[in-house]
Amino acid sequence: MNRREFMGRSAGGAVALTMAGPAVLSPQAEVLVLATDWGFEGDIYALCKKVRQAGYDGIEVWWSSDPVRKQQLREALKEYNLRVGFLCAGNGADFKAHLEQYKGAVEQALEWEPLYINSHSGKDFFTFEQNSRFIEFSLEKKGATEILHETHRGRMCYSVPVTTAFLARYPEMKLTLDISHWTNVHESLLDDQAGAVNEALRHTRHIHARVGHQQGPQVNDPRAPEWENVMKRHLEWWDSAVKYQSESGKKQITFLTEFGPPTYLPTLPYTRQPLVNQWEVNVYMLNLLKARYRK
Repeated sequence: MNRREFMGRSAGGAVALTMAGPAVLSPQAEVLVLATDWGFEGDIYALCKKVRQAGYDGIEVWWSSDPVRKQQLREALKEYNLRVGFLCAGNGADFKAHLEQYKGAVEQALEWEPLYINSHSGKDFFTFEQNSRFIEFSLEKKGATEILHETHRGRMCYSVPVTTAFLARYPEMKLTLDISHWTNVHESLLDDQAGAVNEALRHTRHIHARVGHQQGPQVNDPRAPEWENVMKRHLEWWDSAVKYQSESGKKQITFLTEFGPPTYLPTLPYTRQPLVNQWEVNVYMLNLLKARYRK
């Protein structure tokens, strides 16, 4: 069997494994799958055209205050009839400046009434009380757009126990679930923290559909048979998050396919050639999610 035949059979097996999902959606809910611009080398018009042709419902991009970029984004979204979710964050080690930068980005992004705002909130080295300020700010903003906090390495929700402590103090806090970070941080599939993980799933309002493993935040190819058990576990987590959102009455349940480019995506030594095509993997995830959660 040559490599092409092997890849074809492996991918087909993965599709058969993952396409049939449980009935977890209420009749009123719909699943929207968004694309990332991470790793895309064209402009926003080319991205939106490619995204629409692939069958995505929208894009998730970093908020930019640049007037030209904002105008181009608005035009491209309208031309290709796409929705948008925004990423917002602060940067730097100075807490006060970091928080103010984050607040400014969120305030501006809210004016667009996006599907959601996904926050890369705080830093893992800020104190608990400092990071709490990001949550308190998000909860003060009452409106149609939910402000979410991503489970992300290097940020305040980098681990299960830290996030659990935030959720206990702020029961109204909402999460973007990127559980691939936690499999990496805890070097496990989180079996020993199942109760805490389930609490995070109950607070999830947006899902980053990347598949991590015990030694990294991104498997080299989710279609490969060696990742079958890891893939199953991620699907179980996502199923639960979708179920909880549907039961809560949420009308739109959002996913982002976020397999990243090199060096997030493993490469061959010396040549740095990617092991797989990033776009093809993300479209595979798009089709998997659309099939799994269709009514």
